[in-house]
Amino acid sequence: MSPTSRTRDLALTATFAALIAAMGLVPAVTPFGFPVPITLQSLGIMLAGAILGARRGAAAVLLFLFLVALGLPLLSGGRGGLSVFAGPSVGYLIGFPIAAFVIGLLVERRGTPWSNGWGFVATVLGGIVVLYAIGIPFTAWRAGISLGAATVGSGFFVLGDVLKAIIATLVAGSVHRARPD
Repeated sequence: MSPTSRTRDLALTATFAALIAAMGLVPAVTPFGFPVPITLQSLGIMLAGAILGARRGAAAVLLFLFLVALGLPLLSGGRGGLSVFAGPSVGYLIGFPIAAFVIGLLVERRGTPWSNGWGFVATVLGGIVVLYAIGIPFTAWRAGISLGAATVGSGFFVLGDVLKAIIATLVAGSVHRARPD
């Protein structure tokens, strides 16, 4: 890998970590007292995977989570520090880099040219299915609720996450068509 390529990868990783952090400025919504807030940051996770690919997308999310762990208030609502990794949303935080990786891997497997249909499938599989599969059990455990209650509570997220997947697909499609390399 050339120094230029490494520099570009680092710049893209940092830019997407900053994008995810900026999306934390949009206030979170906590539906009916469910212990995990609805945030815009999952859109940033979807975009990172769909645009940067598996490796760089996951790296951007890991950088973001590292900064959160250091105490920077980058999560929606100004949250940060190690304590957020002990709360009910820890499963979603753990799932963020995995979701970005899966989205990126599926997009890379499809290859070029970009397909909105496949991009949407990849974004839903990684950004919703994988993320919920990790997030829901941890929510149940950390919030002290049943797995069924955590699953029902996560239903509040589905419509918004599908809308985010559509947005991520369209934005990623535009980026891939503008810069097919």
